Amino acid sequence: MELPQRKRTRLPGYDYSLPGAYFVTVCTHERKCVLSEIAVGADAFGGPQTVLTHAGKVVEKYILSTENIPGVHVDKYVIMPNHIHLILRVEEAAGPPRASAPTTAAVPSAVSGLKRLANRELGKNIWQRSYHDHIIRGEDDYREIWNYIDTNPAKWCEDCFYPNP
Repeated sequence: MELPQRKRTRLPGYDYSLPGAYFVTVCTHERKCVLSEIAVGADAFGGPQTVLTHAGKVVEKYILSTENIPGVHVDKYVIMPNHIHLILRVEEAAGPPRASAPTTAAVPSAVSGLKRLANRELGKNIWQRSYHDHIIRGEDDYREIWNYIDTNPAKWCEDCFYPNP
C-alpha cells in the first residue's frame, strides 16, 4: 500500500526571514481539546471567550515569550480548544541572510521554539507535526485575519477544527 504524500506546508523558495506578517495556525495532536474551553457570555459584552486550561496557560506564556526573539513580534493571537492562531510580524531580517531553508528562518524557528518549550514544560507532546502559515499580503489581508482571530471564539461551533462527536 502506498502512503499518501504529505503536501508542502511552506511556500517553496520563499524566504521566511523577510520582513512581513504571517498568519500561523498550530493544531494540537489529534486535535484534542486541551488548550481552552469556550465560555458563552464570559466576556465584558456577554459574548464567548476562551478560558485557558493549564496547558493553554503554558502555551500563552511561550507565545508571549516570542517577543524575546529579535525582530519577531506577536501582533495578535487566540488560543482555541485545539489550536492556536497567531499573527507573527518579522520586522527585520531575522536569522542568517537569505534564510530560505524553513528550519533556519524566523517564523518556523519561533513556532518550533513555542512548541518545544510548551511540550517540555507539560512533559508531553501536545502538538501535531506541522503547522499552517499564510504570508499576509497587504493591509486588507491583515485586517481580515485580525478580525478572524477576534471572532474565532464566537464561531467555534462552525470552526473547521471543531471536534465532531
